[in-house]
Amino acid sequence: MDRHTLRNGRLGAAIKADGAELCSLTLDGRELLWQAGPEWPRHAPVLFPVVGRLKDDTLRHRGRTFRVTQHGFARDRRFTWEERTPTLCRLSLCDDDATRAQYPFAFRLELIFDLDAEGLTIRHRIANPGSEALPASLGVHPAFLWPLQDGIAKDAHELLFETDEPAPIRRVDGGLLAPQPEPTPIEGRRLPLNEGLFARDAVILDRPASRSVRYGAPGAPSLTISWEGFRELGIWSKPSGAPFLCIEPWHGHASPAGFDGEFTDKPGLLHLAPGAMRELSYRIAVG
Repeated sequence: MDRHTLRNGRLGAAIKADGAELCSLTLDGRELLWQAGPEWPRHAPVLFPVVGRLKDDTLRHRGRTFRVTQHGFARDRRFTWEERTPTLCRLSLCDDDATRAQYPFAFRLELIFDLDAEGLTIRHRIANPGSEALPASLGVHPAFLWPLQDGIAKDAHELLFETDEPAPIRRVDGGLLAPQPEPTPIEGRRLPLNEGLFARDAVILDRPASRSVRYGAPGAPSLTISWEGFRELGIWSKPSGAPFLCIEPWHGHASPAGFDGEFTDKPGLLHLAPGAMRELSYRIAVG
C-alpha cells in the first residue's frame, strides 16, 4: 500500500494514495480511527462528486445519462502525490477518460493533510479548469472508534456541539433524502450516543448552527471536529451496530426523494465558474 506517515509530537497520521484516504490517527501510538474492519471496509473516504445517492444512481446532463454510484468515485481512485514532508502531504486527482464516462465535467481535486502538535487539518481544494460551470458535492466520512477506549461503554459517549441545535433533522429513505424533517434528538448542545440512534440510518443536520462538535466520554480522549465551507453534517454508524462513529461534514446530500431532474438543478450542489477554485476544510483536534 502506498501511504505516507505524518508525525508531530504525540500525534501521528497516515494517508494512502488510494482515495487520498486518512487511514490512521494516533495519540501516543494508540489508534483513534476505525481500522476498516468487516463491519465497514473504509476509514475516512472522500465523497466526490456526489454525497449520498442519486435516484437510480443516474446523473442527467444535457439529454445524456451517466451512472454515478453512492458517494461518487473519488474514494476509489488513486490520487497523485504532489508533496510529502514529515508533517504535511498533498495529493491531487484530475478528470480523465474514466471519470468523464461517469461525470462529464472537468475538475481538479486537491487534498492537503497538515499535522500539528494538537491535531490534523485537512483542506480540500476544488478547481474548475473547464469551460462550463462545475456542479459538485464534496463530503468527508471519517470513522472514529466507538468506544474510543476499551472498557468504556458506548452509551457513555456523547457529542457536544458548539451551540444549541434546535432545528429538525433529516433522514434518508431508500438512500434518498426523506421529504419530511423530524424532531432533533439533540438536547440543547448535547447528543447522547447509543446504537438505537442509527436504527433508521444517518442523522443529518442540513443547516447546523455549530461549526464544531466534541466527541468523547469520561476517561477517554476527546476529539473536536470543526469545519469551514461545509454546510451539512452527517452522523452515522451501522444501523445493526458497529464499533465506530462517523462525524461527516458535507457540502451536499443525497437527492431528495422524487428529484429526477438535470444534475445541475440538484439541491445542495456547489457551482464553480470556469477558472474558479473553492476550499473546504475540516480539523480533528485531539484532547
